[in-house]
Amino acid sequence: MEQPEFDDRPEATHDSVKRFEKMLQNREDSFFDLDTYEQIVEHYLEEGKLEDALKACEYGLSQYPYSLELMLNQAQIMANFQRYDEALDLLERAALFNPHDLDIFYLRSTVYGLIGDYEHAIEMLKEVLDYAEEKDEVHYHLGLAYQQWGKFEEAIEHYQQAVHGDLSNENALYELANCLDQLGKLEESLPYYLAFTDRDPSSYNAWYNLGIAYSKLERYDEAAEAYEYATYLKKNFASAYYNLGNTYMNLERYQEAQEAYEKTLTCEEPTPETICCLAASLEKQLNYEEAIKHYKESIQLDPLWDEGWYGVGVCLYEMNKWFQALHFLRKALNLNKKNADYWLAVAETEQRIGNAISSEEAYRAGVEVAPEDVEIWVKWSILYYEQGDFERATDIIMQALDECPDEAELYYQLTVYLIHAGKFREAFLYLETALTLNYDMHIMLFEYFTNLETQKALFKIIEQYKKE
Repeated sequence: MEQPEFDDRPEATHDSVKRFEKMLQNREDSFFDLDTYEQIVEHYLEEGKLEDALKACEYGLSQYPYSLELMLNQAQIMANFQRYDEALDLLERAALFNPHDLDIFYLRSTVYGLIGDYEHAIEMLKEVLDYAEEKDEVHYHLGLAYQQWGKFEEAIEHYQQAVHGDLSNENALYELANCLDQLGKLEESLPYYLAFTDRDPSSYNAWYNLGIAYSKLERYDEAAEAYEYATYLKKNFASAYYNLGNTYMNLERYQEAQEAYEKTLTCEEPTPETICCLAASLEKQLNYEEAIKHYKESIQLDPLWDEGWYGVGVCLYEMNKWFQALHFLRKALNLNKKNADYWLAVAETEQRIGNAISSEEAYRAGVEVAPEDVEIWVKWSILYYEQGDFERATDIIMQALDECPDEAELYYQLTVYLIHAGKFREAFLYLETALTLNYDMHIMLFEYFTNLETQKALFKIIEQYKKE
Protein backbone atom coordinates (compact mmCIF):
# COMPACT_ATOMS: atom_id res chain seq x y z
CA MET A 1 0.00 0.00 0.00
CA GLU A 2 1.54 3.30 -1.05
CA GLN A 3 1.71 5.90 1.69
CA PRO A 4 0.60 9.47 0.85
CA GLU A 5 3.17 12.20 0.92
CA PHE A 6 2.60 14.64 3.76
CA ASP A 7 4.47 16.72 6.28
CA ASP A 8 5.86 14.01 8.57
CA ARG A 9 7.33 16.37 11.14
CA PRO A 10 6.33 15.12 14.61
CA GLU A 11 5.20 18.62 15.68
CA ALA A 12 2.94 18.92 12.62
CA THR A 13 1.28 15.58 13.43
CA HIS A 14 0.93 16.53 17.07
CA ASP A 15 -0.72 19.86 16.20
CA SER A 16 -3.12 18.17 13.78
CA VAL A 17 -4.13 15.57 16.35
CA LYS A 18 -4.69 18.29 18.99
CA ARG A 19 -6.89 20.26 16.59
CA PHE A 20 -8.87 17.13 15.71
CA GLU A 21 -9.43 16.21 19.36
CA LYS A 22 -10.44 19.79 20.19
CA MET A 23 -12.96 19.65 17.34
CA LEU A 24 -14.50 16.46 18.78
CA GLN A 25 -14.53 17.82 22.31
CA ASN A 26 -16.25 21.08 21.33
CA ARG A 27 -18.50 19.38 18.75
CA GLU A 28 -17.51 21.90 16.15
CA ASP A 29 -16.65 21.62 12.48
CA SER A 30 -13.07 22.08 11.34
CA PHE A 31 -11.52 21.61 7.93
CA PHE A 32 -8.61 19.24 7.42
CA ASP A 33 -7.13 18.34 4.09
CA LEU A 34 -7.00 14.68 3.08
CA ASP A 35 -3.31 14.25 3.81
CA THR A 36 -3.85 15.55 7.35
CA TYR A 37 -6.67 13.08 7.98
CA GLU A 38 -4.46 10.26 6.78
CA GLN A 39 -1.69 11.54 9.03
CA ILE A 40 -4.00 11.64 12.05
CA VAL A 41 -5.23 8.08 11.38
CA GLU A 42 -1.67 6.81 11.01
CA HIS A 43 -0.74 8.47 14.32
CA TYR A 44 -3.57 6.76 16.17
CA LEU A 45 -2.76 3.39 14.58
CA GLU A 46 0.86 3.66 15.65
CA GLU A 47 -0.32 4.49 19.18
CA GLY A 48 -2.68 1.49 19.14
CA LYS A 49 -5.72 3.77 19.63
CA LEU A 50 -8.07 1.99 17.25
CA GLU A 51 -11.28 3.67 18.43
CA ASP A 52 -9.75 7.11 17.80
CA ALA A 53 -8.37 5.98 14.43
CA LEU A 54 -11.81 4.71 13.42
CA LYS A 55 -13.40 8.03 14.41
CA ALA A 56 -10.81 9.92 12.35
CA CYS A 57 -11.54 7.66 9.36
CA GLU A 58 -15.28 8.34 9.67
CA TYR A 59 -14.79 12.10 9.82
CA GLY A 60 -12.31 12.00 6.97
CA LEU A 61 -14.62 9.97 4.75
CA SER A 62 -17.49 12.35 5.47
CA GLN A 63 -15.41 15.03 3.72
CA TYR A 64 -13.48 12.83 1.28
CA PRO A 65 -15.83 9.91 0.52
CA TYR A 66 -13.62 8.52 -2.28
CA SER A 67 -10.36 8.31 -0.32
CA LEU A 68 -9.03 4.81 -0.87
CA GLU A 69 -6.48 5.13 1.94
CA LEU A 70 -9.13 6.05 4.52
CA MET A 71 -11.49 3.31 3.33
CA LEU A 72 -8.75 0.70 3.59
CA ASN A 73 -7.78 1.87 7.07
CA GLN A 74 -11.38 1.92 8.25
CA ALA A 75 -12.03 -1.57 6.86
CA GLN A 76 -8.89 -2.89 8.57
CA ILE A 77 -9.95 -1.40 11.90
CA MET A 78 -13.47 -2.79 11.55
CA ALA A 79 -11.98 -6.24 10.91
CA ASN A 80 -9.91 -5.85 14.09
CA PHE A 81 -13.15 -5.13 15.95
CA GLN A 82 -14.71 -8.24 14.31
CA ARG A 83 -17.18 -6.06 12.40
CA TYR A 84 -16.58 -8.22 9.34
CA ASP A 85 -19.77 -7.51 7.39
CA GLU A 86 -19.26 -3.75 7.65
CA ALA A 87 -15.63 -4.15 6.58
CA LEU A 88 -16.64 -6.18 3.51
CA ASP A 89 -19.38 -3.68 2.58
CA LEU A 90 -16.89 -0.83 2.77
CA LEU A 91 -14.34 -2.73 0.66
CA GLU A 92 -17.01 -3.49 -1.93
CA ARG A 93 -17.74 0.24 -2.16
CA ALA A 94 -14.00 0.95 -2.44
CA ALA A 95 -13.78 -1.56 -5.31
CA LEU A 96 -16.49 0.35 -7.25
CA PHE A 97 -14.22 3.40 -7.39
CA ASN A 98 -10.94 1.45 -7.65
CA PRO A 99 -11.79 -1.79 -9.46
CA HIS A 100 -8.19 -2.89 -10.03
CA ASP A 101 -6.59 -1.89 -6.75
CA LEU A 102 -4.89 -4.99 -5.36
CA ASP A 103 -4.83 -3.78 -1.76
CA ILE A 104 -8.63 -3.98 -1.73
CA PHE A 105 -8.52 -7.60 -2.87
CA TYR A 106 -5.81 -8.49 -0.38
CA LEU A 107 -7.76 -7.00 2.52
CA ARG A 108 -11.02 -8.63 1.36
CA SER A 109 -9.30 -12.01 1.24
CA THR A 110 -7.93 -11.41 4.75
CA VAL A 111 -11.42 -10.62 6.08
CA TYR A 112 -12.91 -13.68 4.39
CA GLY A 113 -10.16 -15.72 6.02
CA LEU A 114 -10.98 -14.25 9.43
CA ILE A 115 -14.61 -15.38 9.11
CA GLY A 116 -13.48 -18.83 7.95
CA ASP A 117 -14.60 -18.48 4.33
CA TYR A 118 -11.25 -19.62 2.94
CA GLU A 119 -12.68 -20.85 -0.38
CA HIS A 120 -14.01 -17.38 -1.18
CA ALA A 121 -10.73 -15.74 -0.15
CA ILE A 122 -8.70 -18.05 -2.38
CA GLU A 123 -11.11 -17.87 -5.33
CA MET A 124 -10.90 -14.07 -5.29
CA LEU A 125 -7.11 -14.06 -5.22
CA LYS A 126 -6.88 -16.58 -8.06
CA GLU A 127 -9.02 -14.27 -10.21
CA VAL A 128 -6.61 -11.42 -9.43
CA LEU A 129 -3.68 -13.65 -10.42
CA ASP A 130 -4.87 -13.61 -14.05
CA TYR A 131 -4.27 -9.88 -14.56
CA ALA A 132 -1.92 -8.77 -11.74
CA GLU A 133 1.49 -7.56 -12.84
CA GLU A 134 3.19 -8.39 -9.51
CA LYS A 135 2.11 -12.01 -9.37
CA ASP A 136 4.58 -12.81 -6.60
CA GLU A 137 2.60 -10.61 -4.18
CA VAL A 138 -0.64 -12.39 -5.12
CA HIS A 139 1.04 -15.75 -4.55
CA TYR A 140 2.16 -14.48 -1.15
CA HIS A 141 -1.43 -13.64 -0.16
CA LEU A 142 -2.63 -16.98 -1.52
CA GLY A 143 -0.03 -18.59 0.71
CA LEU A 144 -1.38 -16.66 3.70
CA ALA A 145 -4.95 -17.80 2.93
CA TYR A 146 -3.97 -21.46 2.63
CA GLN A 147 -1.78 -21.22 5.74
CA GLN A 148 -4.68 -19.70 7.71
CA TRP A 149 -6.81 -22.61 6.49
CA GLY A 150 -4.20 -25.07 7.78
CA LYS A 151 -3.34 -26.32 4.28
CA PHE A 152 0.41 -26.01 4.57
CA GLU A 153 1.38 -27.95 1.43
CA GLU A 154 -0.67 -25.58 -0.77
CA ALA A 155 0.65 -22.58 1.17
CA ILE A 156 4.22 -23.74 0.55
CA GLU A 157 3.62 -23.95 -3.21
CA HIS A 158 2.43 -20.34 -3.35
CA TYR A 159 5.16 -19.03 -1.05
CA GLN A 160 7.71 -20.73 -3.30
CA GLN A 161 6.13 -19.04 -6.31
CA ALA A 162 6.30 -15.70 -4.48
CA VAL A 163 9.98 -16.15 -3.63
CA HIS A 164 10.83 -17.31 -7.18
CA GLY A 165 9.10 -14.20 -8.52
CA ASP A 166 10.79 -11.82 -6.09
CA LEU A 167 13.68 -13.08 -4.04
CA SER A 168 13.53 -9.93 -1.92
CA ASN A 169 10.08 -10.84 -0.57
CA GLU A 170 11.22 -11.45 2.99
CA ASN A 171 7.68 -11.97 4.30
CA ALA A 172 7.08 -14.82 1.85
CA LEU A 173 10.43 -16.33 2.78
CA TYR A 174 9.63 -16.13 6.49
CA GLU A 175 6.17 -17.71 6.10
CA LEU A 176 7.60 -20.40 3.80
CA ALA A 177 9.95 -21.40 6.60
CA ASN A 178 7.06 -21.41 9.09
CA CYS A 179 5.01 -23.79 6.93
CA LEU A 180 7.95 -26.09 6.27
CA ASP A 181 8.62 -26.09 10.02
CA GLN A 182 4.99 -27.12 10.65
CA LEU A 183 5.49 -30.12 8.35
CA GLY A 184 8.91 -31.00 9.77
CA LYS A 185 10.62 -29.93 6.54
CA LEU A 186 12.46 -26.83 7.72
CA GLU A 187 15.68 -28.05 6.09
CA GLU A 188 14.06 -27.37 2.71
CA SER A 189 13.88 -23.63 3.46
CA LEU A 190 17.66 -23.29 3.74
CA PRO A 191 18.37 -23.05 -0.04
CA TYR A 192 15.93 -20.12 -0.24
CA TYR A 193 17.61 -18.27 2.61
CA LEU A 194 21.05 -18.98 1.22
CA ALA A 195 20.00 -17.76 -2.24
CA PHE A 196 18.67 -14.62 -0.58
CA THR A 197 21.94 -13.94 1.26
CA ASP A 198 23.91 -14.64 -1.94
CA ARG A 199 21.78 -12.18 -3.89
CA ASP A 200 21.84 -9.51 -1.19
CA PRO A 201 24.65 -10.17 1.31
CA SER A 202 23.89 -6.83 3.02
CA SER A 203 20.37 -7.86 4.09
CA TYR A 204 20.60 -8.19 7.86
CA ASN A 205 17.05 -9.60 7.97
CA ALA A 206 18.01 -12.40 5.59
CA TRP A 207 20.93 -13.41 7.81
CA TYR A 208 18.74 -13.12 10.90
CA ASN A 209 16.04 -15.40 9.47
CA LEU A 210 18.71 -17.83 8.29
CA GLY A 211 19.96 -17.91 11.87
CA ILE A 212 16.47 -18.71 13.12
CA ALA A 213 16.17 -21.60 10.65
CA TYR A 214 19.56 -23.02 11.68
CA SER A 215 18.61 -22.63 15.37
CA LYS A 216 15.38 -24.57 14.91
CA LEU A 217 17.39 -27.30 13.18
CA GLU A 218 19.83 -27.27 16.14
CA ARG A 219 22.69 -26.41 13.79
CA TYR A 220 24.01 -23.93 16.31
CA ASP A 221 27.46 -23.24 14.84
CA GLU A 222 25.88 -22.13 11.57
CA ALA A 223 23.17 -20.23 13.45
CA ALA A 224 25.79 -18.30 15.41
CA GLU A 225 27.60 -17.37 12.20
CA ALA A 226 24.36 -16.11 10.61
CA TYR A 227 23.44 -14.03 13.66
CA GLU A 228 26.97 -12.61 13.77
CA TYR A 229 26.59 -11.44 10.16
CA ALA A 230 23.25 -9.85 11.03
CA THR A 231 24.77 -7.91 13.94
CA TYR A 232 27.74 -6.88 11.81
CA LEU A 233 25.36 -5.41 9.23
CA LYS A 234 23.10 -3.77 11.80
CA LYS A 235 25.00 -2.65 14.87
CA ASN A 236 21.95 -2.10 17.11
CA PHE A 237 20.10 -5.30 16.12
CA ALA A 238 18.83 -6.27 19.59
CA SER A 239 16.91 -9.40 18.51
CA ALA A 240 19.91 -10.79 16.66
CA TYR A 241 22.21 -10.21 19.66
CA TYR A 242 19.65 -11.88 21.92
CA ASN A 243 19.30 -14.93 19.66
CA LEU A 244 23.08 -15.04 19.32
CA GLY A 245 23.30 -15.22 23.10
CA ASN A 246 20.83 -18.12 23.19
CA THR A 247 22.81 -19.89 20.47
CA TYR A 248 26.07 -19.52 22.39
CA MET A 249 24.31 -20.94 25.46
CA ASN A 250 23.37 -24.01 23.41
CA LEU A 251 27.00 -24.28 22.31
CA GLU A 252 28.13 -23.95 25.95
CA ARG A 253 30.15 -20.86 25.00
CA TYR A 254 28.98 -19.01 28.08
CA GLN A 255 31.43 -16.08 28.03
CA GLU A 256 30.38 -15.21 24.49
CA ALA A 257 26.72 -15.63 25.46
CA GLN A 258 27.26 -13.15 28.28
CA GLU A 259 28.76 -10.62 25.86
CA ALA A 260 25.86 -11.06 23.41
CA TYR A 261 23.26 -10.48 26.14
CA GLU A 262 25.16 -7.43 27.40
CA LYS A 263 25.14 -6.08 23.84
CA THR A 264 21.39 -6.70 23.64
CA LEU A 265 20.89 -4.53 26.71
CA THR A 266 22.78 -1.66 25.07
CA CYS A 267 20.45 -1.81 22.05
CA GLU A 268 17.08 -1.83 23.79
CA GLU A 269 15.40 -1.17 27.11
CA PRO A 270 16.21 -3.90 29.64
CA THR A 271 13.59 -6.62 30.04
CA PRO A 272 13.36 -9.25 32.80
CA GLU A 273 13.82 -11.95 30.16
CA THR A 274 17.09 -10.58 28.77
CA ILE A 275 18.49 -9.85 32.22
CA CYS A 276 17.63 -13.39 33.33
CA CYS A 277 19.44 -14.80 30.29
CA LEU A 278 22.49 -12.69 31.15
CA ALA A 279 22.33 -14.01 34.71
CA ALA A 280 22.07 -17.59 33.44
CA SER A 281 25.23 -17.14 31.35
CA LEU A 282 27.06 -15.95 34.47
CA GLU A 283 25.62 -18.83 36.49
CA LYS A 284 27.00 -21.28 33.93
CA GLN A 285 30.43 -19.70 34.42
CA LEU A 286 29.99 -20.39 38.18
CA ASN A 287 29.97 -16.63 38.81
CA TYR A 288 27.11 -16.99 41.27
CA GLU A 289 27.41 -13.63 43.05
CA GLU A 290 27.20 -11.68 39.79
CA ALA A 291 24.42 -13.95 38.52
CA ILE A 292 22.38 -13.33 41.68
CA LYS A 293 22.81 -9.59 41.21
CA HIS A 294 21.28 -9.75 37.73
CA TYR A 295 18.53 -12.19 38.70
CA LYS A 296 17.52 -9.70 41.40
CA GLU A 297 17.52 -6.91 38.79
CA SER A 298 14.95 -8.88 36.78
CA ILE A 299 12.81 -9.21 39.92
CA GLN A 300 13.03 -5.46 40.50
CA LEU A 301 11.76 -4.88 36.97
CA ASP A 302 8.93 -7.38 37.47
CA PRO A 303 8.30 -8.83 40.96
CA LEU A 304 6.12 -11.53 39.34
CA TRP A 305 8.96 -12.76 37.11
CA ASP A 306 9.25 -16.27 38.56
CA GLU A 307 12.38 -17.15 36.59
CA GLY A 308 14.28 -14.43 38.46
CA TRP A 309 13.30 -15.83 41.86
CA TYR A 310 14.18 -19.34 40.68
CA GLY A 311 17.58 -18.21 39.36
CA VAL A 312 18.54 -16.65 42.71
CA GLY A 313 17.45 -19.83 44.50
CA VAL A 314 19.50 -22.10 42.24
CA CYS A 315 22.63 -19.97 42.68
CA LEU A 316 22.23 -19.96 46.48
CA TYR A 317 21.73 -23.73 46.39
CA GLU A 318 24.99 -24.14 44.47
CA MET A 319 26.68 -21.97 47.12
CA ASN A 320 25.35 -24.39 49.80
CA LYS A 321 23.12 -21.65 51.23
CA TRP A 322 20.11 -23.94 51.34
CA PHE A 323 17.91 -22.09 53.82
CA GLN A 324 18.26 -18.85 51.83
CA ALA A 325 17.77 -20.74 48.57
CA LEU A 326 14.51 -22.25 49.79
CA HIS A 327 12.95 -18.81 50.31
CA PHE A 328 13.55 -17.82 46.67
CA LEU A 329 12.60 -21.21 45.26
CA ARG A 330 9.34 -21.24 47.21
CA LYS A 331 8.58 -17.75 45.90
CA ALA A 332 9.12 -18.93 42.30
CA LEU A 333 6.90 -21.94 42.97
CA ASN A 334 4.10 -19.79 44.40
CA LEU A 335 4.19 -17.73 41.21
CA ASN A 336 4.18 -20.77 38.91
CA LYS A 337 3.02 -24.09 40.32
CA LYS A 338 2.97 -25.70 36.87
CA ASN A 339 6.77 -25.67 36.48
CA ALA A 340 8.19 -29.10 37.31
CA ASP A 341 11.75 -27.72 37.61
CA TYR A 342 10.62 -25.55 40.50
CA TRP A 343 9.10 -28.51 42.34
CA LEU A 344 12.30 -30.50 41.79
CA ALA A 345 14.50 -27.67 43.08
CA VAL A 346 12.34 -27.26 46.19
CA ALA A 347 12.36 -31.02 46.78
CA GLU A 348 16.15 -31.25 46.54
CA THR A 349 16.64 -28.22 48.78
CA GLU A 350 14.25 -29.55 51.43
CA GLN A 351 16.13 -32.85 51.22
CA ARG A 352 19.45 -31.05 51.79
CA ILE A 353 18.05 -29.30 54.85
CA GLY A 354 16.77 -32.62 56.18
CA ASN A 355 13.05 -31.98 55.75
CA ALA A 356 12.18 -35.43 54.38
CA ILE A 357 8.40 -34.95 54.57
CA SER A 358 8.45 -31.59 52.74
CA SER A 359 10.85 -33.07 50.20
CA GLU A 360 8.50 -36.02 49.63
CA GLU A 361 5.55 -33.66 49.11
CA ALA A 362 7.47 -31.60 46.55
CA TYR A 363 8.61 -34.67 44.59
CA ARG A 364 5.04 -35.99 44.54
CA ALA A 365 3.72 -32.66 43.28
CA GLY A 366 6.48 -32.56 40.67
CA VAL A 367 5.54 -35.88 39.08
CA GLU A 368 1.88 -34.86 39.09
CA VAL A 369 2.81 -31.76 37.07
CA ALA A 370 5.23 -33.61 34.74
CA PRO A 371 4.78 -37.40 34.94
CA GLU A 372 7.07 -37.80 31.93
CA ASP A 373 10.01 -36.16 33.73
CA VAL A 374 12.40 -39.03 34.46
CA GLU A 375 14.76 -36.90 36.56
CA ILE A 376 12.10 -36.16 39.19
CA TRP A 377 11.15 -39.82 39.52
CA VAL A 378 14.78 -40.90 39.88
CA LYS A 379 15.67 -38.25 42.45
CA TRP A 380 12.52 -39.00 44.41
CA SER A 381 13.47 -42.68 44.52
CA ILE A 382 17.01 -41.78 45.63
CA LEU A 383 15.48 -40.00 48.65
CA TYR A 384 14.38 -43.43 49.92
CA TYR A 385 17.42 -45.28 48.61
CA GLU A 386 19.65 -43.09 50.77
CA GLN A 387 17.47 -43.96 53.77
CA GLY A 388 17.94 -47.66 53.01
CA ASP A 389 14.25 -48.07 52.12
CA PHE A 390 14.83 -50.05 48.92
CA GLU A 391 11.25 -51.25 48.74
CA ARG A 392 9.83 -47.70 48.64
CA ALA A 393 12.51 -46.66 46.13
CA THR A 394 11.49 -49.63 43.97
CA ASP A 395 7.80 -48.70 44.18
CA ILE A 396 8.50 -45.18 42.93
CA ILE A 397 10.44 -46.46 39.92
CA MET A 398 7.67 -48.95 39.14
CA GLN A 399 5.21 -46.02 39.11
CA ALA A 400 7.60 -44.14 36.83
CA LEU A 401 7.70 -47.06 34.39
CA ASP A 402 3.92 -46.84 34.02
CA GLU A 403 4.46 -43.30 32.71
CA CYS A 404 7.78 -43.80 30.87
CA PRO A 405 8.03 -47.48 29.83
CA ASP A 406 10.88 -46.94 27.33
CA GLU A 407 13.35 -45.05 29.54
CA ALA A 408 16.51 -47.13 30.06
CA GLU A 409 17.61 -45.09 33.07
CA LEU A 410 14.57 -46.25 35.04
CA TYR A 411 15.38 -49.94 34.40
CA TYR A 412 18.99 -49.42 35.51
CA GLN A 413 17.80 -47.60 38.63
CA LEU A 414 15.38 -50.43 39.37
CA THR A 415 18.21 -52.94 38.95
CA VAL A 416 20.23 -51.10 41.61
CA TYR A 417 17.41 -51.12 44.15
CA LEU A 418 16.51 -54.78 43.57
CA ILE A 419 20.13 -55.90 43.97
CA HIS A 420 20.38 -53.94 47.23
CA ALA A 421 17.12 -55.58 48.32
CA GLY A 422 18.62 -59.02 47.56
CA LYS A 423 16.18 -59.72 44.71
CA PHE A 424 18.84 -60.79 42.24
CA ARG A 425 16.78 -62.84 39.78
CA GLU A 426 14.27 -60.00 39.35
CA ALA A 427 17.10 -57.46 39.14
CA PHE A 428 18.82 -59.25 36.27
CA LEU A 429 15.57 -59.46 34.29
CA TYR A 430 15.24 -55.68 34.46
CA LEU A 431 18.94 -55.33 33.68
CA GLU A 432 18.43 -57.21 30.42
CA THR A 433 15.70 -54.77 29.42
CA ALA A 434 17.92 -51.83 30.33
CA LEU A 435 20.79 -53.17 28.24
CA THR A 436 18.43 -53.67 25.30
CA LEU A 437 17.22 -50.08 25.47
CA ASN A 438 20.60 -48.43 26.02
CA TYR A 439 23.69 -50.60 26.44
CA ASP A 440 26.15 -47.75 27.01
CA MET A 441 24.24 -46.43 30.00
CA HIS A 442 25.22 -49.51 32.07
CA ILE A 443 28.25 -47.57 33.40
CA MET A 444 25.93 -45.81 35.87
CA LEU A 445 25.51 -49.11 37.77
CA PHE A 446 29.08 -49.07 39.08
CA GLU A 447 28.45 -45.76 40.89
CA TYR A 448 26.12 -47.62 43.24
CA PHE A 449 28.31 -50.65 43.98
CA THR A 450 31.74 -50.30 45.53
CA ASN A 451 32.03 -53.99 46.39
CA LEU A 452 34.46 -55.61 43.96
CA GLU A 453 32.64 -58.97 43.91
CA THR A 454 29.35 -57.31 43.00
CA GLN A 455 31.07 -55.32 40.27
CA LYS A 456 32.60 -58.48 38.83
CA ALA A 457 29.23 -60.26 38.81
CA LEU A 458 27.57 -57.34 37.06
CA PHE A 459 30.40 -57.03 34.56
CA LYS A 460 30.13 -60.71 33.73
CA ILE A 461 26.39 -60.45 33.00
CA ILE A 462 26.84 -57.29 30.96
CA GLU A 463 29.67 -58.79 28.89
CA GLN A 464 27.60 -61.92 28.33
CA TYR A 465 24.78 -59.80 27.00
CA LYS A 466 27.19 -57.89 24.77
CA LYS A 467 28.39 -61.13 23.19
CA GLU A 468 24.82 -62.14 22.49
